[in-house]
Amino acid sequence: MIASPSATATQPQGDASLAQRYQRVRDATLAWCSGLHPEDAVVQSMPDASPVKWHLAHTTWFFEQFLLGRDAGYEPLHPLWTYLFNSYYQSIGPMHARPQRGLLSRPTLAEVIDYRRRIDERMGDLLQREPDRAGLGSLLELGLNHEQQHQELLLTDIKHLFSLNPLRPAFRDGGPTPRVYQGLSSRFLRGREGIARIGHDGEGFAFDNESPRHRVLLQAHAIANRCVTNAEYRHFIADGGYRTPALWLSEGWDTVQREGWQRPLYWNEDLQGEFTLAGERSIDPHAPVCHVSFYEADAFARWAGARLPLEGEWEASAQQQGGDGNFADCGALHPLPAQGNGDTPLQLFGDVWEWTSSPYVGYPGYKPAAGALGEYNGKFMCGQWVLRGGSCATPASHMRASYRNFFHPHARWQFSGIRLGKDA
Repeated sequence: MIASPSATATQPQGDASLAQRYQRVRDATLAWCSGLHPEDAVVQSMPDASPVKWHLAHTTWFFEQFLLGRDAGYEPLHPLWTYLFNSYYQSIGPMHARPQRGLLSRPTLAEVIDYRRRIDERMGDLLQREPDRAGLGSLLELGLNHEQQHQELLLTDIKHLFSLNPLRPAFRDGGPTPRVYQGLSSRFLRGREGIARIGHDGEGFAFDNESPRHRVLLQAHAIANRCVTNAEYRHFIADGGYRTPALWLSEGWDTVQREGWQRPLYWNEDLQGEFTLAGERSIDPHAPVCHVSFYEADAFARWAGARLPLEGEWEASAQQQGGDGNFADCGALHPLPAQGNGDTPLQLFGDVWEWTSSPYVGYPGYKPAAGALGEYNGKFMCGQWVLRGGSCATPASHMRASYRNFFHPHARWQFSGIRLGKDA
């Protein structure tokens, strides 16, 4: 199996030194891989996913390229690996085709693990030697948050890979003992109306696409007190949701017909069981439905006589809530039913990424960062939709109310779900 550090998969603490925080995040990535065998780490299940080995190498390359590589005299450990493990930074140079990452039998997993170790040593020296170097802290924060993004991608990618194996293997056996919940009735809560400010407020780290903070005008609206459940989605299916073209956007209906969708990704044909990171499990009727596309979320909302929230509506509501939720740190690695009295919005953080009806575009006044790092977010602001709130596979310290995730409308392999909104 992949060797794991003694640390568990937890996240860095705010009061730790730069070197300590760096190592905690790096150790957490390997801790997530501790139950995997080398054979698990080299396979690519689809073009949108990447092998575990690639995630381990790419996140290491990021630190080597953007932090260690700032020194003009720095010599890369493996110069040819820049081509292999550059993801999409065109200004740095060409890269290996994404759909063919699973063909990279070399370098071996052992060589990639050694690469991580050696870069970690160099990073440790840099952070001890020049902790106050101009710009180092902000670059390190970017690198750490980038690695946390890949921790989540590693989990979603390995889930997709294991789901295609007829043996239906479990990534993690057991986990927290399932609790029996009583379903919480869904109802709409009146949202804030008028002018609101959204976007990053300047405290702590944020990606560039969360800025600048700006004003939005919120019309009278309401949002649901919890996410849409599996039971509610079953009703949509039973009522002919996947057979009624009037519910679907044109591209969505074309996708349903082309791909033969009849249920969420990972659900069994009988709608009673699903594949999870713990293997096959019965579907909990009260848990949030997940692994649905924007097209499916939008069609469900139409069927329910509602709509998806705007991201401004979502963030204005989330600003009033704490950031606690069912994140990866909790260990469930699967959405759990809502708990509470339902008088305030529940599950805004954790459980499932929530599709919004907002296209992924720059905020007013947005400017991408200079240089290669300007390619991190800005160039993807076309043809994608915003999701909010994080999921059961997101590191808890990675999430905040202003965080903007984004995916193409057909994407389903992420822990994506539905919260309803409506005009009030």
